[in-house]
Amino acid sequence: MSWFSNGLNEDIAVSTRIRLARNIDGIPFPAKMTAEQFNEVKSKIKDIILKNGSNAGGKLNYIEMKDIPENERLSMVERHIVSPQFVSNCENRAIIISEDETVSVMIGEEDHIRIQVIISGFNLEKAYGIAEQIDKLLCDNLDIAFDGKLGFLTECPTNLGTGLRASVMLHLPVTESMGNIGKIAESANKIGFTVRGTYGEGSKSRASLYQISNQITLGVSEKNAIDNLKVITSQIIEKEKQSYNSIDKRLFEDNCMRSLGILKYARILSSEEMMKHLSNIKLGISIGIIKDNICPTKLLIEGMPYMLMKKFGDMTPDERDIYRANMIRKELENI
Repeated sequence: MSWFSNGLNEDIAVSTRIRLARNIDGIPFPAKMTAEQFNEVKSKIKDIILKNGSNAGGKLNYIEMKDIPENERLSMVERHIVSPQFVSNCENRAIIISEDETVSVMIGEEDHIRIQVIISGFNLEKAYGIAEQIDKLLCDNLDIAFDGKLGFLTECPTNLGTGLRASVMLHLPVTESMGNIGKIAESANKIGFTVRGTYGEGSKSRASLYQISNQITLGVSEKNAIDNLKVITSQIIEKEKQSYNSIDKRLFEDNCMRSLGILKYARILSSEEMMKHLSNIKLGISIGIIKDNICPTKLLIEGMPYMLMKKFGDMTPDERDIYRANMIRKELENI
């Protein structure tokens, strides 16, 4: 079970994520740490969270990243559990993760600690509340690097202050089709927010999915950052909904139903084609063309290359296309 597996259709807001960067005072940032210091950091964090963190994250497990097979590590990126940077070098890195993968604490990436909470839908307060409990636990039991003027000290200056990155993943197919993503990104940037692709900084949008997140961490409180993100995200959602009134519904209905037909009967399906058609189906659900008994987000993630290989073993790209088509046909056979 993972955050995307609860069977819910989240309409435009697909997921909410909170990430907090923290470091232990007196120990160099990971780029300058020795193996002994890494072991010290991992041991301290492991002991504190495993003994006391169940109230926030439920049952938690500690895993050394080098002990996780490559396909599984890369599938964690596809599930948005860890960053691509975190799995790029597994030496001295570890993760503490809840059974439902809502909570993960990455140890030894750019900072000593990266607390992450990801949940389905649009609920910044809930996600932050969980992250805050883990943050308080660590701050109460560790000497966390903090400066009275600069706030929490982080390896990258762009995270100084709160160390908070809050983001909401939005499905914006109509806004995208009308060529308005650039305008939204430009407006958001002027007030301290950024619009990124599906997998964050440097990535492109896939399946019309975009991350809206805060950029400013210095001189603003965590609550204000979250409140402001909530306001701008709500505005973007409302604009997407309003744009439904200006579309040619016959054309969009035809696109949605064609996509449903392809996914129900295709024998070979690339990941790019899958994402395109699942995006159309998700839009069809949002505007009432398709019944709300399909979870496109779940299918999209489970059909990604490394997710398929995690489940079925190593495969060539052509083999994955066959397995992907078969998996989605089975999911849709009663639709």
